[in-house]
Amino acid sequence: MKYVRFFYQGREACGLLEGDEVAVLVSDLFKERRLRGARLPLAELTLLAPVRPSKIIAVALNYMDHLPTGGGFISSATGGPASGGGERDREAPAVPELFLKTPSAVVGPEEAIVIPAGAGRVDAEGELVAVIGRRARGLSPEEALGCVLGYTCGNDVSAREWQRGDIQWWRAKSSDTFAPVGPCIVDGLDPSSLELQTRVNGEVKQRGNTRLLIHDVAHIISFASQVMTLEPGDLIFTGTPGTTPTLSPGDVVEVEIEGIGVLRNRVRGEE
Repeated sequence: MKYVRFFYQGREACGLLEGDEVAVLVSDLFKERRLRGARLPLAELTLLAPVRPSKIIAVALNYMDHLPTGGGFISSATGGPASGGGERDREAPAVPELFLKTPSAVVGPEEAIVIPAGAGRVDAEGELVAVIGRRARGLSPEEALGCVLGYTCGNDVSAREWQRGDIQWWRAKSSDTFAPVGPCIVDGLDPSSLELQTRVNGEVKQRGNTRLLIHDVAHIISFASQVMTLEPGDLIFTGTPGTTPTLSPGDVVEVEIEGIGVLRNRVRGEE
């Protein structure tokens, strides 16, 4: 099933996406999911970010082709993972390298990504995102996927100069609009082999498959749950492949994941 959150005639609601219609749910996605009976044309709705998370957990360096080579953890020339020449600066991380993004960074499909004044280079990072469906802590990898409601597309927007220059990644990763997610949450997917693309202005800039994750979704969730309680609606960004594309005002960036759909956002500068 494909779950959406939407705005219609002054109200927010959740529903099931079925073709070009949405069947409205009585409650949110984390209670008993009963249909209200109403069906609305998708074209008349404004899709929102599918959840409002209490926290966003993200994984750094979780594809081998995203590990830096020949230039340090963050390249001084590019502000992003270095590439080309020399030996790898570090082996694959032994455990998931987690960091946090703030809930205030979340925007939905078709909302603008706003580049803050003075941010310098800002990159897109297309990622598979797991949406937690129930409260959980201390999960084993075998239990972890059982707490997942479903999966959505995410863009871990990152200001590279701030990421390189600040001691913490607070503004590099959590500036307003730096966590687009959507357009829907899909349950029943096997996260172990999903194709992912990131496009900028229609040109493919990233391509990967979740079978190449260094730490798979179950191990990421299990690892995080050992020290923090996961709440319904929390988002787990699972990492980005390859070289990340730089964004400029006027660009349109799309993250497409097999079985989920396309998360599309325009980019503009701060006014």
